[in-house]
Amino acid sequence: MDSLCRGVFAGNSRELSIRSCFPSLFQAEQTHRSILLGMLLGAGQSPQLDSALIRQAQAERWSQWSLRGGLEMLPQALETHLTSRGVIVLKGHPVSGLSLQAEGRWKVSLGDSSLEADHVISAIPASVLSKLLPAEAAPVACALSAITAVSVAVVNLQYRGARLPVQGFGHLVPSSEDPGILGIVYDSVAFPEQNGSSSDLRVTVMMGGSWLQTLEASGCVLSQELFQHQAQKAAATQLGLKEPPSYCLVHLHKNCIPQYTLGHWQKLESARQFLAAQRLPLTLAGASYEGVAVNDCIESGRQAAVSVLGTEPQS
Repeated sequence: MDSLCRGVFAGNSRELSIRSCFPSLFQAEQTHRSILLGMLLGAGQSPQLDSALIRQAQAERWSQWSLRGGLEMLPQALETHLTSRGVIVLKGHPVSGLSLQAEGRWKVSLGDSSLEADHVISAIPASVLSKLLPAEAAPVACALSAITAVSVAVVNLQYRGARLPVQGFGHLVPSSEDPGILGIVYDSVAFPEQNGSSSDLRVTVMMGGSWLQTLEASGCVLSQELFQHQAQKAAATQLGLKEPPSYCLVHLHKNCIPQYTLGHWQKLESARQFLAAQRLPLTLAGASYEGVAVNDCIESGRQAAVSVLGTEPQS
């Protein structure tokens, strides 16, 4: 569980809430007094959606998915689809504040300009939204400000002519083995179509956890050289990739993965009950609430649209 929590949430298994992080495991235990028995009997499974893509994924037994040009193709395609239908997408206009108008509409401040909205769906981090809310939504802001996030460094390494000692999606690393390395994904095994050539080997090393938190707290300079050195060391030690990589990309994602710590569900319940009681036209979506994975965020957006429209959106 330590490795799983680090791999999914880059977090500490002693602090995370099983009810919020792994609801199917929690429901299985609640239903059958045993996680293993509950999973075997199918407890905790959420209602399954249906579509042609879902049926294809089930028939072909997908364990993961990507896009030919990388996952950035998804927001790019969304923007193209929306703008073709007359939707205005504002980029480079960070929201500086939200205020309620007398008629119940929102005024969205964008620095030197503003706009009005009948309803706001917020998919930004909960802690960021908490700083934008007006005094009328103080209880919501208080609940959301307590949802913290951790940073993760991601290092992509490419090796020419190298081979992995094992095959698979990748591996996770328990904190007792290496507090800095969360895990390594074998990109060339999962998605060989994205290799530059047949002789290329690509891996992604993820770093974070208490090691990175300690570095941030100490004021240490979080340089690309530091992360690249640690990643190459991990690839050499754990996978035998001792030759220097032919290519390397380093990205530090600050406060990128929300932490569902103990009591997380109560924070959500408190915020949503207040929004409903006060009839505030605000819907919460995104990774801060009920799932940090891409699939979870897509489903969160779908549910937000349904809650606002009052019906399933038509494709």
